[in-house]
Formats: sequence, structure tokens, C-alpha cells
Amino acid sequence: MRNKLAVILAAGAFASAASAQQSVAPAGRDITVPGNPILADGDYYSADPAPFVADGQFWILTGHDMAAPNVNDFIMPDWQLLRTDDPTPGPNGAKWTHYPAFLKPENVFTWAEPARAYAGQIIQGPDKRFYLYAPVMEKDSDAKDRFAIGVAVADSPLGPWRDAHPSGPIVSQKVPVANDIQNIDPTILIDDDGRVYLYWGTFGQMRGMELARDMITPKGPEQTITGLTGFFEAPWIMKRKGTYYMLYAGNKAGPTSDCTPAVYHACIAYGTAPSPMGPWIYRGVALKPVSSTTSHPGAVEFKGQWYMVYHTADAKDGGHFRRSVAVDRMEWDDSVSPALIRTVVPSFRPQPPQAPSRNIARSAWATASNDPVPVQFWIKALNNGAVKDAPLPPDMWGSWSPNNPPRQWIEYRWDKPVTIDGSRIRFWNDQPAGSGVGVAPPAKWHLEYWAAKGWKPVPGASAYGTAADAFQPVSFPKITTRCLRAVMDASTDGKTHAALAVQEWEVLAPASAPITLRESTTIPQPCG
Repeated sequence: MRNKLAVILAAGAFASAASAQQSVAPAGRDITVPGNPILADGDYYSADPAPFVADGQFWILTGHDMAAPNVNDFIMPDWQLLRTDDPTPGPNGAKWTHYPAFLKPENVFTWAEPARAYAGQIIQGPDKRFYLYAPVMEKDSDAKDRFAIGVAVADSPLGPWRDAHPSGPIVSQKVPVANDIQNIDPTILIDDDGRVYLYWGTFGQMRGMELARDMITPKGPEQTITGLTGFFEAPWIMKRKGTYYMLYAGNKAGPTSDCTPAVYHACIAYGTAPSPMGPWIYRGVALKPVSSTTSHPGAVEFKGQWYMVYHTADAKDGGHFRRSVAVDRMEWDDSVSPALIRTVVPSFRPQPPQAPSRNIARSAWATASNDPVPVQFWIKALNNGAVKDAPLPPDMWGSWSPNNPPRQWIEYRWDKPVTIDGSRIRFWNDQPAGSGVGVAPPAKWHLEYWAAKGWKPVPGASAYGTAADAFQPVSFPKITTRCLRAVMDASTDGKTHAALAVQEWEVLAPASAPITLRESTTIPQPCG
């Protein structure tokens, strides 16, 4: 199951005493940012960004990831703010002010559980005050799912903030009407005529309704939003040149998908509509999957330029639950109507050159005997250079199926012959050796290379280890080939066979050289 489906967000360790409102405006710290992600040093992680413009400044509301390195859970106790005059780094970087932990849900919503600060949005209302639409968890509700959306109000983005609806949330499984969805990820639009629209949802269910001009009171009926292909969560509403645009985290998985290769990944997809409630039409992908499994968009126009904000796992020691906010320009194709969003190409901080390495797997194209790989796994994880102590399914190649075969293989192809004399492989398992179910280490495995007349075992190879808690190295006399296979015999209990999984598979050349990443989209010719 996808990571968000498998966890129910426990973060009680960060609880603090509740109060009726935030009373002290936070102090900020000035930072110089050479590129994405904005917060990259690992001191603070940020997620679920929501940009807005106020007083000529570009602001981002963001959550605060605090999961330990190997904890696969959303630990998010408070919200943060980022502010800048210009989000585009110049020669000396962009200047940002970071306001860490500027607000906690329990300090503004007396009815909210502590330490559940998830994806919200700030918008400036017609009265010039600022409204925060926040998904938090009701502490005393008997609803099946206690997530609910509250509204806070302040005269400044920095507060002090107070509950604009002290009697409780404006959306839950009980108000304004009963629903059975998880009520999170709110996004808000104030239309040109002053009418206000709220949207929210996750797990493939989106809702929308009109609010009164007080920004709080439900006015129109709660409607189901349809037409947005692959919608999973994280809607973001905006309007440009009379057309309504909805960005969202899409999960239309499969080997030919324009959105996601694996079900745990998300792209940022979008659709358009001629009116706030639709009909909505899917238009394409605005941002391809990034390094974090979740994805969360926001977009805003600032000084005549549109920007998209999103999160990744690219900060120091980052991960799927230690995410960091990034911002890039968003461009439009006005040659068609409605205008389309050009796919955003992520930018990154300048990085020092990678140290030379014997591993040439990253210049290879990967395939497997179970192609197309089951959508919970990801073939490109084999040679992406990443190994995690607590990986999720898309962090590996895997072969699980209801009826696993006794043998599987994974294969690298290079565009030209390469000379190699070693390999390292990192297996993954959730069942012990000898199991016939789940994912177990292989009973045995070996390497084969393509010679002139077919596949042959690599000669003179050292022992093939099968443990799954470390890389298993193999050395052999030099060979030259264009294709290499790791052939694995599955673990069995004598009746059924377990599946197999590999986090990373390295192939070693005799000497170190600069790392070459395979960027060509052309698939090398088969060797078999």
C-alpha cells in the first residue's frame, strides 16, 4: 500500500498545552539560498508548501517534517513561513527569511489535537485580513476519521492568529453535511466577483463548495469534483485569463503513464474548467515525480511571473518523510486555448562534482524478467545510487505477485561494451530465507554476461552472498560485455516461492572514473 495509506500519523510526542490563540509574533532568521531546496542543510525539513503574495513579498506557508531518519510516518508538529523579495536565485543566491515553528494547531484551535499541522493555505481576504485554512485533527470527535478543516484569522501572516470559527471546524465528516472522506488539503479561491470557493480531499476523493463572503460560512452545497484524471490528493485552485486551473498530486500509475511509474509516486497533474465547479478536464502533467514519494503543489503569480512550489527529498539526510520545499518558474503555452502549463523542470543548488567511482551501473539501462514491473515497485531504483534502511516499495525493484516463479533476473544494458571485474547487490526482504511467501532473500544467485553466442555465467566469480542487510560483493576476472544479468533463484518452502527485491545493484569497472549518468531515452538493443 502507498505510504500515506499505511500510516495514521502519530505525533503525540510533540504535544504542548493548548491556548486560545497565538500571542507572540515569531522572530525570523535571514538565509541566503543558492537554489533548491530552500531549506537544505537538514536542520529544518519542510513540506506541503502553499505560496501567497502579501505586501509585495513572496511567502510560503509550509509544514514541518520531524520524522527520524528511518521512521516512515508523517511527524509534523507545527507550521513554518518563508518570505522573500525575489524567489529566483541571482549570482549571490536568493534572500529568504525563515520563520520556524510560527504556529501550532493547538495554539489556535482549542478543539484540535496537538502536533497535527498538515497541508494548509493562507489567503488574504477582501477585508485585508489573512485567513488560514488548516487541516487538523479533532481531539473529541467520534467521527470515523477525525481530520477536519478549521479557519484562523490574523492581521498579518505572522499573527497573532485566532480561531475564526471557535465552535469548531467548518468541514469534517459531520459538518456542513455528513461525508465519509478524509477532510484534508484545503485550497481556497476568491474569484474576481468576490465569491469564495473551498476545495479539499485525498485518496482520490475531492470536494468543493462555495463559502459566504465572510470566508467562513458554508454557502453552497458540498459537491464532488470529477474529471481530474488520476486525482489522489493536494488540490490547488487558481485562475488565469478567465480559466480555472486545478493542480493536484496525480497517481495514474503504469509503465505507459504520463504521470507516474509506480503507485507510491505522484506527479503534479492539472485540469481546467470554465467555472469554479467545473466541468473539469484533465490537461496533463505540470511536474513529473520528484525524489519524494508524495508531491504537493502550489502556484502563484508574483511581479508578473508565475512560480510553482513543491517539495522533494533533496535536502541533507532528506527522505519521503523528511521533505524540503522548492520553487521554480512556471511558464504557460498561450498558443492554445485554454493556455497549457509547460512542464516545470526542477532546478537544484550547485553541487560539487561526484567523486570518481568504479560503479558504472548508473550509465546502464535496466530491465527485468517481470517487465512490466508491478506498479508498487520501480525498475529505475536499481541504479539510482540510493539505499535506505527503511525503504518504501518504489525504492527498489521487486517481483511480488500472487504466484511467484522459481527464478527471476534483472539486467543492465550499456550503449557500448564495458569492461568489468566486480559487482555489489543489496537485497531487501520482509520474510526470512526459506520462506515461500512475501519477499525473501534469494536461495542463491549468480551473474551472467552476454558473449558472442549467448548468456554465460561469469567465470571465476567469488562467493555469492544472499544476506539482505548489507551489500553482497562479487569479484571476478575482467570481462568485456554490453549486457549483464543477476539471475536469482527464489526462496521456497517446497510449495510456493517467495518474491525477490533489490534496492541497488552496482557493477564495478577495474578502475575509478567520473560517474556517468545515462540520460538517453533510447533503449539499447537487446542482447538475448
